[in-house]
Amino acid sequence: MKAIGFNRPLPVSNPEALLDIELPEPELRPHDILVAVQAVSVNPADVKVRAAHTPAAGQYRVLGYDAAGIVQAVGSEVRHFKVGDEVYYAGAINRQGSNAQLQAVDARIAAKKPRSLDFAQAAALPLTAITAWETLFDRLDVNKPVAGGANALLLIGGAGGVGSLAIQLLKKLTDIQVIATASRPESRAWVKELGADFVINHHENMAEQVAALHIGAPSFVFSTNHTDRHLPQIVELIAPQGRIALIDDPETLDVNPLKGKSLSLHWEFMFTRPLRETADIERQGEILAETARLVDEGIIRPTATQILNGINAANLRRAHERVERGDMVGKLVVAGWE
Repeated sequence: MKAIGFNRPLPVSNPEALLDIELPEPELRPHDILVAVQAVSVNPADVKVRAAHTPAAGQYRVLGYDAAGIVQAVGSEVRHFKVGDEVYYAGAINRQGSNAQLQAVDARIAAKKPRSLDFAQAAALPLTAITAWETLFDRLDVNKPVAGGANALLLIGGAGGVGSLAIQLLKKLTDIQVIATASRPESRAWVKELGADFVINHHENMAEQVAALHIGAPSFVFSTNHTDRHLPQIVELIAPQGRIALIDDPETLDVNPLKGKSLSLHWEFMFTRPLRETADIERQGEILAETARLVDEGIIRPTATQILNGINAANLRRAHERVERGDMVGKLVVAGWE
C-alpha cells in the first residue's frame, strides 16, 4: 500500500523529511478496524514527532493523527462497526498513523463520521474535538463553578484548531463567557465568528486587557501555546481557586506562583486514553459520536479552512510547513489518493 513516512528527523524544507513509500497492509488486533483512509489533517503533534523521532534502522514512521475513511475489515472484538461504515478518529501516537492508504485503529476511539460532512471536512475534527472536550469537561470541569470567580474562560490561542472547537463547545453547551486571544485581523474575525464574547491580544498585557472588560476575574484559563511565557499573567488575572489547563509542552514551568491563589493545573494529552488503554478508553469514541451529532444538527460547524488535494509526501511537507509557522486559523486537510 502507499504511505508517507520518514526514517530520520529532518527540517521540513528537506525533500527527504517526508517520503512516498510502500508498506505492507497492517494486521488487525481484536479491537481494531481496518480503514481505507480518504482524508487526513495535520496537527502540531505530527510536526513534533517528525522533528524529534528517529525510527529504528531500516524502518519508517508513518505520521497522521486525524483521519476519515471507510471500514474495510473488523477485528474479532469489534461490535459497533461493519465493513462499509464511514468513520473518523484521531488514532494513537504509539501506532502507525493515518498517512497511509490503510490504517488499523482501535475501534473504541473511533466513531461514525458526521453524515453531513464529506471526508475532508470530517478529517479536520477528531484530534481537536477530543482535546477541546477533554480539556473543558474532563480536566477543567467547567460546569463546576469557582466560588467568587466570573463565569468566564480565557482561551489563549483561540483561532487554532483546538481553540476553534473549544469556543463552539463553550458557547453551545455552557453559559460561560469566552475571552479568546487573537492578534491578527483574520484570526480575530474568525474567533468572533465562532462566538467568542471578547477578543484580546496575547502579545499585549492580558491581565490589563481582562481587567478592562469589567466582568471580573475569570474562573478558568485554557492555554494552547507558550504557557511558560503567559503563566505570570495567567496567575495575575485568574480568580482565586481558579483552574488552569494547558496542552503545549513547555521545557520548564514554574508552578510555585499558583500556591498563593490555590490554583489548580490540569494537563491535557488526548493520547493518554489510547496510549495507556485506560479503563475508559471508549470515552473517546463517545466524544466523537457526540461531536458528529452536534455537527449534523448544525450546532457545531466544521473547522477546515484549507484543503490540499492529493495525499502524498509533497503535499504533506507543505502542510507541515504551514503548521510549523504557528499562525493557523482553523485546520488544514489533505484529501484523496492519486
